[in-house]
Amino acid sequence: MVLGELGSALAGALRKLGEHVVVDETVMDVCLKEVTRALLQADVNVQYVVQMKKNIVKAVSINELAAGLNARKLLEKAVFNELCQMLTGYAPGASSVPNVPKGLGDSSAGQPGQPRRNYLPVKGKTNVVMFVGLQGCGKTTTCTKYAYYYQKKGFKPALVCADTFRAGAFDQLKQNATKARIPFYGSYTETDPAKIAADGVKRFTEEKNDLIIVDTSGRHKQQDDLFEEMRQVSDLVKPNMTIFVMDGSIGQASLDQARAFKATVDVGSVIVTKLDGHAKGGGAISAVAATKSPIIFIGTGEHIDEFEPFDAKPFVSRLLGLGDWSGFMDKIADVMPMDSQPELLDKLEKGQFTMRILYEQFANIQKMGPMSSMMSMIPGLGDMMPKGAEKEGAAKVKRMMTLMDSMTDEELDCLELKVLQNPKRMERIGRGAGCTPAHVVELIEQYKQMAKMMGKMKGLKAGPKKGGHGSQQAMSQNLSQMASALPPDMLKQIGGMGGLQGLMKQFEGKDAGDMQGMMQKMMG
Repeated sequence: MVLGELGSALAGALRKLGEHVVVDETVMDVCLKEVTRALLQADVNVQYVVQMKKNIVKAVSINELAAGLNARKLLEKAVFNELCQMLTGYAPGASSVPNVPKGLGDSSAGQPGQPRRNYLPVKGKTNVVMFVGLQGCGKTTTCTKYAYYYQKKGFKPALVCADTFRAGAFDQLKQNATKARIPFYGSYTETDPAKIAADGVKRFTEEKNDLIIVDTSGRHKQQDDLFEEMRQVSDLVKPNMTIFVMDGSIGQASLDQARAFKATVDVGSVIVTKLDGHAKGGGAISAVAATKSPIIFIGTGEHIDEFEPFDAKPFVSRLLGLGDWSGFMDKIADVMPMDSQPELLDKLEKGQFTMRILYEQFANIQKMGPMSSMMSMIPGLGDMMPKGAEKEGAAKVKRMMTLMDSMTDEELDCLELKVLQNPKRMERIGRGAGCTPAHVVELIEQYKQMAKMMGKMKGLKAGPKKGGHGSQQAMSQNLSQMASALPPDMLKQIGGMGGLQGLMKQFEGKDAGDMQGMMQKMMG
């Protein structure tokens, strides 16, 4: 994944700090050299890297640290803050923001000392958003993803194709919009993109659509005529926000392009696409810093729902191997409906772990997205999954679900393994799923492992809310049960009992179903 190697290198540099009892200037210098090397190798602009290093040294002055302060934690925090600020679009002059080298960025980003505010569409009011970007950056697809995202939020989006430069642009937008059931407007005969944009905005305003998205032609800084065209479209439709769509894999070239777009139109936000690729991706960070505008979404695949809101702090936290518990909990909450938890917990309490429950948990795992993304949210587990293992694991889960689809209701709900281990049943189940009996044996072994783990988790309680009576006792009981349920290697990666205790604090006041759901995902 884009920025994956950068994240591993940065996490490794910070992890080495833990090997030193005392962090002095020599240790800090070695760490910063590794951090800067990782950023440069990832294609982050050298001027930003140099300035970032100066800011970190200034923020963490080893000789001036007061007694008792943890130099390692301060250094981690300084690196974290600098990366966050680079990705959130701070205006020049902020006291806590990197001083941008002369010639980079744009002074119109916002008030000094404040980040550029992201425009949020308002329901029931006409919101016009214009998309601009380079050719081939995935802009037209991103327009549809953006519309689909807000459609699920209750908005009435509409798409306007003002791209008359690329052959097939309107056909592509029409196809995407039709699939997503979003109204669209364009023309095969009109050649003036500004007129098409104005007519489309007028039409959808009259039809009471509250989010009108204008897709413009892809262009680069050498095409002066297309940049003038973009300015004309902007002047005519007067968008509430202009979004710069940027290919996350184009490297250093993105910096100059971002500056050119920023100089022509008021770029308010950035969407980075193609973050499911294998390019270095550091150029995207440089370009975001150059526009002085925050990233609001990232594209993580070709499908319409592979589109995620961006929050710099959790993103950088995962990049540095520090995890993102809030994101992890949100993912679990999204795929585990609260109304199904009491019934599930009741069955588990009685030891009724069936193939049907395993099927439901596998379905939940699939809804949560790539397992590597989930692992990166857990401190210490970001690098645990070997390369290539994710696809293999996803294929294995899919095969097991197909085998369970071949089972009868009796087999899905039975509690006796002997029933499933009948040779004739195994042959029939395998044949019905297009698999071999060996695959059925593999499924049964997986079922036995999960049943054993769930048995160890039996009686897990969230206890009273934080600070309530008996909360310490419940915490101690849960800690012991979770430690016994986790494989030793995973427990070590988390940071032993101390790391597990920190994890448990995240769950104080949570429903026990959340905790069992979390264990299921980690073990799955």
